[in-house]
Amino acid sequence: MRSKTIFVLVFALAIAYADCNSEGDALNAWKVSLADPNNVLQSWDPTLVNPCTWLHVTCNDENSVTRVDLGVAGLSGPLVPQLGLLANLQYLEVYGNKLSGAIPSALGNLTNLVSLDLYHNRLSGSIPAVLGNLRSLRFLRLNGNKLSGKLPDSIVQLINHGHLQILDVSNNRLAGTVRATKKTGFAVTTVIQDPKAYY
Repeated sequence: MRSKTIFVLVFALAIAYADCNSEGDALNAWKVSLADPNNVLQSWDPTLVNPCTWLHVTCNDENSVTRVDLGVAGLSGPLVPQLGLLANLQYLEVYGNKLSGAIPSALGNLTNLVSLDLYHNRLSGSIPAVLGNLRSLRFLRLNGNKLSGKLPDSIVQLINHGHLQILDVSNNRLAGTVRATKKTGFAVTTVIQDPKAYY
């Protein structure tokens, strides 16, 4: 019986180790795609057991990543799909850099996300409709990029049915605006947008 208990404990630890390693691998995949002239990612060592000792990364009690804080860090390069593997991530704060390319649809997997701050970068392309899956999201700030197309209906629904408090999509190349109304289900939502033709 004792050997069975030890086996179960070792198996559980192995699963936890694998999860932590996968998160470290995901963040390292992002690191190697970025230009980092200020060496802010110098502590991101993929040989460590997990990324919880890395600067700008916060973890919970289970050593799972909950925050990435890299605002105004001088980074350039893309957001990578591997970020969608950070299952317990609540805050992705990467504003004020020179990040470019598209917003990966894989970010729609981050269902625990509370704040997605990608503002003041050089992101382009459309806003992925799958971001509407982020029902815990309270702050979605995408302003000051080069995003184009229309704001997906799924994100507008976060205003009506989610917990969204701030939606800022101003200073982009979007085709229209959200029709602001007092009849939304979540009345405290603040929508910041460009004054263009309504959908």
